[in-house]
Order: sequence, then C-alpha cells, then structure tokens
Amino acid sequence: MKFVAFERSKQGTGASRRLRITGRTPGIVYGGKAHQPQSIELDHNALWHALKKEAFHATILEMELDGKTSKVLLRDVQYHPFKQLVLHIDFQRVEADTVLHMKVPLHYSGQENSPAVKADACLVNPVMNELEVTCLPADLPEFIAVDLSDLKKGHSLHVNDVALPKGVKAVVHGKNNPVLVSVVSVAEEVAPEAAAPAAAAPAKGKGKK
Repeated sequence: MKFVAFERSKQGTGASRRLRITGRTPGIVYGGKAHQPQSIELDHNALWHALKKEAFHATILEMELDGKTSKVLLRDVQYHPFKQLVLHIDFQRVEADTVLHMKVPLHYSGQENSPAVKADACLVNPVMNELEVTCLPADLPEFIAVDLSDLKKGHSLHVNDVALPKGVKAVVHGKNNPVLVSVVSVAEEVAPEAAAPAAAAPAKGKGKK
C-alpha cells in the first residue's frame, strides 16, 4: 500500500493540537542507518480509512515524502479515547537487510469441510488470530493461509503443523509448539446442568394443646 506524508516543521503539544484542527495527523518516521527521526503529518481522513485495512497494519508500506518514496512499517497508533480521531502515528523505515519482527494475520479456511465439523459436529475455536514471525522485508507475507479441512475430533492445530512461507520463522517466546486452533465437541462446550438437591420438606411439629 502507498500513502502520502508531508514534512512537519512545527512540534509540541500546541502545534499538534492546531494540526489536528486542520484535518491533519502528526506522526514520526524513524529508523534507517543514514536517517534521523523525522516529524511528518498526514491527511486524517485518508489515514483513518487506511487504518481500517488489514494490509496497512501487516505489510511493508510505501511512503511518499518530498517526492521520494521509501519503505516503512506501521509501528504505533494513538487513538482518541472516544472520538473517531487518530492522535499520533509512528512508522519505521525498512531496509533490505533489516530483520523484521512482525505479527502477521492468520487466515483460516476449510473448517466447514473438516471431519471434525462435517462428521462429528464439533466446534472449531481459533486460539490465535495472528502469529509473530521474523523474516527479511522481501519475505514478509501479507497473511498466512491456514487450511483446516483436515481437522479431526480430539485434535488441535499447532504452530508446527503450518507450513510457513519461505524465509519466515515463527516466534513463540519459549512456548513449546503453541496451539493455533482447538477442536471442541458440542458435548464438551455445553456444561451439564447441576442437579438441584431436593429440598427437604419441613417437618410438621406437633402443636401443644
């Protein structure tokens, strides 16, 4: 995806507030061996719509600034607590030899055709919707496709079960083959009703004559 940014000369809280009033969003782009952090501004409406797209968060972007195009990654977004307003945005410059650590969306498909669902009426529950990976910029996928059509009752899908794109490695932070998708039977999903103890009938006492 490509977007246009503009150089921002004025900085500070007051300058950023005035910038937002004019429909612009303040930001910064940093990183790169021969670059210093640079203050930028973007058109808020264009940015707002771009942020709704999955690719804007998970892929390498082309930023046009002062007539030059450079590759960047979205690194942080600050939203207003209750208004539909982006307060600030951060980008990181990307060079060809930069090793990236990114969270890539997982796109699941085929679960309706799996034996777990089709034959055994199980529920397929995604445990993770994105996977942290490490790779070079040229190998970064927009998403990772995961086929669930072979899922069976009593089995789960783990990270090691997924064939990652060439040059992409999963980052699991010391966990041993984390679960991506679990399979639960309907009987396990619905908790059995606890049997209510029968209320003892109160004993009728004999009245005194």
